[in-house]
Amino acid sequence: MEKVMEGNVAHLSGRVLAGPAFNHKTYGEAFYLIMLGVFRKSGYEDRIRLIVSEKLMGGRSPKEGELLDILGQIRTYNREVDGRNKLDVTVFVREMEYRQEAGFEHENSIAIEGFLCKDPVRRTSPLGREICDLMIAVNRMYNKSDYIPSIAWGRNAIYAESLRVGDKVAVEGRLQSRDYRKFTEEGYLVTRTAYEVSVTKIEMV
Repeated sequence: MEKVMEGNVAHLSGRVLAGPAFNHKTYGEAFYLIMLGVFRKSGYEDRIRLIVSEKLMGGRSPKEGELLDILGQIRTYNREVDGRNKLDVTVFVREMEYRQEAGFEHENSIAIEGFLCKDPVRRTSPLGREICDLMIAVNRMYNKSDYIPSIAWGRNAIYAESLRVGDKVAVEGRLQSRDYRKFTEEGYLVTRTAYEVSVTKIEMV
């Protein structure tokens, strides 16, 4: 398990918001989508999408409101939406435990190691904070890679701007969901959700 998880570890503890809903089937095994709510210290709730195999659920479906502690990996997939590619960001669950209310604390801890596959883009937020957008390619088994959008803040943003495509980096942070609004080509205003790693620590490897 340690070898499988190398370079891409997600530890989440939160409350089930929805699910499970059938997602796909691979080699005869069904996988389900579960929405997990994880609160930040600020009180904002990140809504994280989990992919869980039927074998891991062991014949029992997590119900809305139940508490879960999971260990897994960030996975990304491209799918076509309205003629355009959309990056789906999920957490593929490797281990899962049910938890009780007593002593429960929300947890959202991400550690990834990979290569920058786009030049960093530094900008300033509407509130005046320095931000740097990153795209990190994390290799996994069978010659596949996950392309994980990440965002650095403050001093980390200033440091990240100096990095270049091909640099190998180690990143720690949390997986966050962020709602945003945009106009479609037809002129409709829609709300969509972006998923990214909010970086608390970044360094070259």
